[in-house]
Amino acid sequence: MNVTPLRACGIAAGPLFLAVWAVQAFTRDGFDPSRHPLSLLALGSGGWIQIANFVITGALFVAAAIGLRDHGRWLPRFVGALGFGLIAAGVFVTDPGAGFPAGAPEGRVDPSYHAILHEAGFAIVQLAWIAAAITVAKRNTGLARWSTVGAIALALAIAAWPNLDTLSLRLVVATAIQFAFLAAICSPPVTRVTLAAARDA
Repeated sequence: MNVTPLRACGIAAGPLFLAVWAVQAFTRDGFDPSRHPLSLLALGSGGWIQIANFVITGALFVAAAIGLRDHGRWLPRFVGALGFGLIAAGVFVTDPGAGFPAGAPEGRVDPSYHAILHEAGFAIVQLAWIAAAITVAKRNTGLARWSTVGAIALALAIAAWPNLDTLSLRLVVATAIQFAFLAAICSPPVTRVTLAAARDA
């Protein structure tokens, strides 16, 4: 079974997002990928690039959700919700902080309404991804189920590790794991075998 154009959007979304992050992370003046969350790239004179990165990646996942509509009621909804969460995170930018952009305060400040909505978008992304992964695990057995559980555990462990000095980079690694899992969901072997039982859900 070939990859449909809509499911191909879900395969391409993660690499595109991470590639755009990497180019910015090592070229934007004053940005330190080891201590600055990727959301801060949406600020400053070049911030439109990261805003577009969030919105386009989210739109690709929404398209992938449409491509997965033959695989049950809930999986497409969760993937679509994840996409809308990314779009919201792009439209509503976070506040300056950790010294970025230049002149921003180093410590915490009272969040603006758009920073709160940005964090809400991020929360939707995380919850939707976990729900999508659990949905796949419930509809499968054996190695694929353990792979799903392992992906959830690894992503959560990386994000929850208490060392704040490398938190930003670990969140990028967790994002890569999450997007790789979504790409696998959209790939032919998974959509043919793993999700076959979900059609009656």
